[in-house]
Amino acid sequence: MNIRRHIFAVAATAMLSTGAYAADIKVGVIGPFTGGSASMGVSMRDGVRLAAKEINAAGGIDGNKIVLVERDDEAKNERGVQIAQELINNEKVAATLGYINTGVALASQRFFQEAKIPVINNVATGTLITKQFPNAAENYVFRTSAADNIQAPMIAKEAVEKRGLKNVAILADSTNYGQLGREDLEKALKAYGVTPVAVEKFNLGDVDMTSQLLRAKNAGAEVVLTYAIGPELAQIANGMSKLGWKKPMIGSWTLSMASFIDTAGKNGNGATMPETFIQSPATTPKRKAFIDAYLKDFKPKNGVIASPVSAAQGYDSVYLLAAAIKQAKGTEGPKILAALQDLKTPVDGVVMTYNKPFTSADHEAIKAKDVVMGVVENGRVEFLNAEDATAKKK
Repeated sequence: MNIRRHIFAVAATAMLSTGAYAADIKVGVIGPFTGGSASMGVSMRDGVRLAAKEINAAGGIDGNKIVLVERDDEAKNERGVQIAQELINNEKVAATLGYINTGVALASQRFFQEAKIPVINNVATGTLITKQFPNAAENYVFRTSAADNIQAPMIAKEAVEKRGLKNVAILADSTNYGQLGREDLEKALKAYGVTPVAVEKFNLGDVDMTSQLLRAKNAGAEVVLTYAIGPELAQIANGMSKLGWKKPMIGSWTLSMASFIDTAGKNGNGATMPETFIQSPATTPKRKAFIDAYLKDFKPKNGVIASPVSAAQGYDSVYLLAAAIKQAKGTEGPKILAALQDLKTPVDGVVMTYNKPFTSADHEAIKAKDVVMGVVENGRVEFLNAEDATAKKK
C-alpha cells in the first residue's frame, strides 16, 4: 500500500520537541479519496490540507508542525477498520480527522475510543456517531458536521410546513447512512402527523430507479425526500425526468455534491437541502478568503468545490483540534479530550465562530441554528433564503 504523507513545514529542519509535544504532531486523515464518495473525501482532505498549511506557515502549534497521515478508506467498512488500527499502532497519531461515510465511522472509530485518541468526524452525519459509546466513562468521538437528527426535521419542515406537501415519498440508499437517515426522517415526519405514502430503497451503484419512482408516483407522492449520495441522487432526478414526473426533491446535504449536480444537469434544478456552508460570492470576508485560497491551491473543475460542505468542515476541524492541542500543551489523548470539551478561546472558522462548541455531555459542534437551506440553481448551490448569505454564525 502506498503511504501518502503531506508534511507542511516552513522550516527545513524539524523543530525541537517542547514540553509534552513530539517534534511533529501526527494527525490521521481518513476518508474515501476514490470511488462514489470521493468528491466528499477529496474536498474534506483538501480543506484539512489548507488549514494545516496555514497553521504550519504561521509557526505551527507552539513551534511544532502538523503532519497529516492520509489514508483512503474507499468508503469500505473493512478498510476503515484496518486504517484505524494502522494509525493507532504504527503511526501513533495524536488525533484523527475525517470519516465521510456513517457506516465506516461506526465500524472503526471504536478503536480510537479504546485507545483514548480523539477523532473528529468532520463529514459523516449519522445521528448515532457521537452516541455510539453511551456507557463509556469518556467519549473520544466529536463531530463538526450537522447530524441527521438536525437535518431530518429541516427537510420535513420544508416539505410539510413550508410547502404544504403531505403525500411524501422517501427514497434512501441501503447503507447505514441511508437507512439511519430514513429513520430520522420518518420520525421527523411523524411529528407533523405524516406517514410516507411510499418508502423505497436502492443500492449504491444502481442506475435505474424506475421501479421505485413508479411506486412513489402511483402512491400519489407530491414530493420526493432523499437520503443517499450524489451518483444515485442524480439517477433519481434523471429518472423522474424520463417518466415525465417532475416533483420537488428535498433531501440531506448530499444533494449539494458535484456528482449529483453535474450528472443531473437541469434535472437537478430546485433540489433543496440543509447546508452548513455554501460556496457563494455573496458571503462573509472569512468565507471568501477560504474559498479563494481553496480555489488557488486545488483548482477544482469550473472553479466549483466538489463538496463545499466537506471542505469547510474539514478545514474547521483542523483549527478546532489545533486550539485544543495548544490549550492542552501536549498531545496526550486525555488532555486533548479535556481541552476540546472546554475550549477557552473562540475559534474563528468558515462554517461559524466556535464558542465552546463541545462539552463533556455534548460532542456536536453544529446545532440547528447553524444550518441553512440551499437550493440547486443552474449547476450551483445557492442560498434558499438570501439573508442567510451574509449572516455570521456564532
